[in-house]
Amino acid sequence: MLTRKQHELLLFINERLGQGGVSPSFDEMKDALGLKSKSGIHRLITGLEERGFIRRLPHRARALEVLRLPEGLEASRGRSSSASARSKFQPNVIKGDFALTGREVSRSPAVEAVQLPLYGRIAAGTPIEALRDGSSFIDIPATMLTAGDHYALEVAGDSMIEAGILDHDTVIIQRCDSADNGAIVVALVDEGEVTLKRLRRKGNTVALEPANAAYETRIFGADRVRVQGKLVGLVRKY
Repeated sequence: MLTRKQHELLLFINERLGQGGVSPSFDEMKDALGLKSKSGIHRLITGLEERGFIRRLPHRARALEVLRLPEGLEASRGRSSSASARSKFQPNVIKGDFALTGREVSRSPAVEAVQLPLYGRIAAGTPIEALRDGSSFIDIPATMLTAGDHYALEVAGDSMIEAGILDHDTVIIQRCDSADNGAIVVALVDEGEVTLKRLRRKGNTVALEPANAAYETRIFGADRVRVQGKLVGLVRKY
């Protein structure tokens, strides 16, 4: 199972190998796929390698080998067959508008995976400004998502470890502007700092509560905190 970008990159690498026997550079791959940074290419190549479509040749720079193409396509080494393969691709990810913070998800049972934008690192310790990188994505099982708009953020810090959220975990966030007391949310503080904390409201105050005894709960006036999403899932790599 490949995402559209993985499929496009695989065919581009295969095409370039067929033309001259040399793998394209990361800059060439980035430009061919219309990405803004090479970090997205690194992720796509890792995904293709993990799925057994390509392998990196040791001790050689820019050395990639195409092991196989998606089922029904021959491992060609020419432009025409690659172009034909592109036309046969049937996407298994949800199309959406990335002009917003995430992607609208349909809960169709036929969907096996959804590609979400990975916008950067969010502090689970001292708040930091969330970074939005429109070139990075992550594949998420559709069953992890609720209805609505979603995006992913990488956790930085250990203030939520007692809630099972560790440094470098990837959290799946449903975009919303309100949440129940006790929910773990992405909170924007004073329009400049973003943090992942448990939300507690009382009267005209908002408490952002860590899940680590080493950290203190921070309390703000209600007008200083805006909810930007709530936690609905978590992905961890070992």
